[in-house]
Amino acid sequence: MAKATKTKAPRERTNLATPTDLDPKAVEAIAQALNGLVCDAFTLYVKTKNFHWHMSGPHFRDYHLLLDEQSDQIFATIDPLAERVRKLGARTVRSIGQIKRDASLTENEADFVGPLDMLSELVDDNKAMAKAMREAHALCDEHDDVASASLLENYIDETERRTWFLFEASRSSDRTGH
Repeated sequence: MAKATKTKAPRERTNLATPTDLDPKAVEAIAQALNGLVCDAFTLYVKTKNFHWHMSGPHFRDYHLLLDEQSDQIFATIDPLAERVRKLGARTVRSIGQIKRDASLTENEADFVGPLDMLSELVDDNKAMAKAMREAHALCDEHDDVASASLLENYIDETERRTWFLFEASRSSDRTGH
């Protein structure tokens, strides 16, 4: 007796629109802002790692460790931001190409960047990231998306701390050591 074989039904295309009580236009606007932050976070992560790997000079160890710590912190923001977009029922970043197209921060592919120039560039990028997060936070507040706003509040604080540390590490000392 021959065994009946089950044929698999064609895979259904699923709608990724997670149910939410937020207005669809609000979801679209918030998702766009958060996806921009995801793209910027990937860009800032890679740039920070690049500078970490290519650090040189008398403060190598301190800067190398600082940038390693900061890159880990930046990387840790990416998944929660992207998952927040999905929780809203929107689609998030799909490719390196999209990251490159949608990031507002720029890469640095120079063969050599001096340590203080690295730190200065990262100060500027972290300041830009904090500004973009504040703008996204305001958008979330406007549309009563407290969960996204709450997530951003912690990331704004972390970004401001990175900016502070990078700024202080890049300052020249006077004869008293300050």
